[in-house]
Amino acid sequence: MSPKSSKNIQAELIVTRKEYLTPHYIRVYLTGEDIELFDNTTIGVNNKILIPPKGINQIHFPEFDYENMRWKPQPDEIRPFVRTYTHRGIDLNSKEIWIDFVAHGDEGPASAWAISAEKGDVLGVMMHDGKSELYSQAKSYVLVGDATAIPVISAILEDLPESAKGVCVLEVHDREDIQKIKTKADIHFLWLFNADPQKGSELFEVIKGLSLPEEYKFGYVAAEFSTVKNIRNYLRKELHWGQEELYAYSYWKSGIAEDASAADRRKEKESID
Repeated sequence: MSPKSSKNIQAELIVTRKEYLTPHYIRVYLTGEDIELFDNTTIGVNNKILIPPKGINQIHFPEFDYENMRWKPQPDEIRPFVRTYTHRGIDLNSKEIWIDFVAHGDEGPASAWAISAEKGDVLGVMMHDGKSELYSQAKSYVLVGDATAIPVISAILEDLPESAKGVCVLEVHDREDIQKIKTKADIHFLWLFNADPQKGSELFEVIKGLSLPEEYKFGYVAAEFSTVKNIRNYLRKELHWGQEELYAYSYWKSGIAEDASAADRRKEKESID
């Protein structure tokens, strides 16, 4: 996987429109003067979205204190909520990028923002500038994710060559949330339904029941903390997949906000990698 650029993009964007792709998946389209900056990024790579507090229609970007190597504190009334997402697409002709959100009520700031977002609302986006690889070259692929991983896994599937084959296991709220994902590769899709992912997932049990490739393979796993941990341990320790054959990272931890669980999620990944 190629290294990222040291340069950063920072843009305040404006909502132009939104649509429900499924009952629990919202696509929000955004525009702004700096849309062209995203042309040199890879669709599917993580970014940071900055959601303004209620009543604030401006993004107050955090400043980094290089002397003390930390972010400068901001007053609560202007400090944005920061969450990790990815832009799902870009169109320089319409000067838009779009980001997909899982709609799970107002439990979290990102879902609540997307549900209530209207034309003219603002959203901040920060990310590394430059191209990077989402996956390693292989003959067979094992792609696994819950609803939060659909944007990046969709980007991988859309980029895979016709010669690739594999399985894609995705978990969504219910049958109406199945999405049509384009790919030239020979991919077998398995859709699981889970109306309450906070209470657990069947992804691990399903993966254990599959006949997985033994060589020339690559796996991409993104889901809740415990699910990713179990799948990673199974592939690396029981099936002896190499470090270069698997990317697995937890996007969230049940019952804990993203910023509060970040250290645990990084530590778990590094414990095996």
